[in-house]
Amino acid sequence: MPTCLIVPESMREVPERYVDVLREAGFEIAYPKNPELARNLGGEAELIDELQGISATIAGSEGYTPSVLGASPQLRVIARAGVGYDGVNVPAATEHAIPVTITPTANHEAVAEMTLALMFAACRMIVSNDKQVRVGNWPRRLPLATRGKTIGIFGLGRIGSSLAYRAHALGMHVLATEKFPNPEFVRAHKIELVELNQLLAQSDVISIHAPLTDETRGLFNAKAFASMKPGSIFLNTARGGLMVEADLYQALKSGHLHSAGLDVFEQEPPSADNPLFQLDNLVVSPHIAGADETSLVAMGVEAAECIAALYRSSWPEGAVVNDTLKGSFRWERGA
Repeated sequence: MPTCLIVPESMREVPERYVDVLREAGFEIAYPKNPELARNLGGEAELIDELQGISATIAGSEGYTPSVLGASPQLRVIARAGVGYDGVNVPAATEHAIPVTITPTANHEAVAEMTLALMFAACRMIVSNDKQVRVGNWPRRLPLATRGKTIGIFGLGRIGSSLAYRAHALGMHVLATEKFPNPEFVRAHKIELVELNQLLAQSDVISIHAPLTDETRGLFNAKAFASMKPGSIFLNTARGGLMVEADLYQALKSGHLHSAGLDVFEQEPPSADNPLFQLDNLVVSPHIAGADETSLVAMGVEAAECIAALYRSSWPEGAVVNDTLKGSFRWERGA
């Protein structure tokens, strides 16, 4: 009987529907010996050890490197709980005939909601005011409004579109930079498509919703922050590698940017001495934008359904990153 390893900490031993999907498909369920496996603290050796005898994973952020994949011959599927897959070396997975799947319809609304939460917290200085009131102070700094302001969205996929829909309802003007926009959605929600330089120069709030690639790595750097409007807000709920933290620190410390809201970091977990944490005009969360009580179950179910489909020789259309394996992938029974 094949075994599926469920890695994300928030899914650990939770009797939700994704477990039922896997068991009904004929899988045994396993959880990592180290509940924090997805944090990559134990390196390749720990993940290789955890993957022995494992046929499929519902994966978190752990790193599936060529070495890990080469040492895990029984692994047949990596099903990411989420839409990012930068932790997986996709060419190596393809070489080993391992489909890498994502959950494209499960968590976009959760990320959009968290992005708005970070935006409001930054505009209204909620965290810093909370700290001040608790120690007996009564600050009267004037917060920023969002109504009538312009939000610039870098990446108008499912997550960016979910944010655009909500921002429009809040009375914000929406700009977006997107290579392959949906014209009907853009028209319906009165979104203005612009190039990145215009997005930076014209937006009161910038929010990133793009994958981490060679093209986008470090794209939001000193030059980009300098191009943003003075007093504007920067939000990143996508991937830490999209920004240069040292440059963001300078932009925030200098006062050029009003504030920032981050759910992701260059290094995760970030170290306690990260200079950004010295700043009062920063709001942070621990890379949980895509996971809430509703999306967690949806991601688990969608990932489990991908695994079950592949085990039954059915291809989960639209969810496989390395779609070139379609037609050649075979799940050998006994694996």
